[in-house]
Amino acid sequence: MIEILNPTLLSRATDTGALVADILQTLKNRSAVGTNLLDIDRWAKSMIVDAGAQSCYVDYEPSFGRGPFGHYICTAVNDAVLHGRPYDYKLADGDLLTLDLAVSRRGVAADAAISFIVGKAAPSESVALISTTERALAAGIAAAGPGARIGDISHAIGTVLSEAGYPINTQFGGHGIGSTMHQDPHVPNTGRPGRGYKLRPGLLLALEPWIMADTAELVTDADGWTLRSATGCRTAHSEHTIAITDDGAEILTLPKQAQP
Repeated sequence: MIEILNPTLLSRATDTGALVADILQTLKNRSAVGTNLLDIDRWAKSMIVDAGAQSCYVDYEPSFGRGPFGHYICTAVNDAVLHGRPYDYKLADGDLLTLDLAVSRRGVAADAAISFIVGKAAPSESVALISTTERALAAGIAAAGPGARIGDISHAIGTVLSEAGYPINTQFGGHGIGSTMHQDPHVPNTGRPGRGYKLRPGLLLALEPWIMADTAELVTDADGWTLRSATGCRTAHSEHTIAITDDGAEILTLPKQAQP
């Protein structure tokens, strides 16, 4: 299903996007050496409930996961890249942590992810991975607007990723979002310009470039959810929810300090 939101729902989407951004920024600020992933999950739950919102994850049970996800946020560390199920692990200096959060409030969902390095260490490989996904995300957003096509976004993202020398996996990518978290259209992280669905004002998209340092192959963790790089290399993932407007694309999940 491809959903086009009316002005009332778009206003709610803006509100939900701001909530997702604020929660992610708060969790990033709290994530330090020694922080347990299960504490991050508990903090996320508390903030979601206090805001009168609902988790898109806790009861989520798609075909690619094993049973309900059972947690309120995805926490992916180092070689984990997607669907990271929180577990009893304390963050170490130099860990590359990705937080991926989707919530729904007043009937509209928003989805975003951030990758960052914990502590004072800053491994150059990790810095490059994060920077590349952020640049690819910016390129994808710049390519979005009324009349553009999904392939234009995918091509813009894929160009940044491939020029940086990273393999690209197309099993998982961006997606439509609205009254539910995952909708059509699918937005792969590489593609051909001028192809695919033509964007219309009122469409929400979650764009999410993600990469692994030296492989495009994923393996599923024993938890049945967490996807890791097949070689054990480090990974990164950046995501925003955007709204297609009459003039272009509006980012709904920018943290307050990043807003103009």
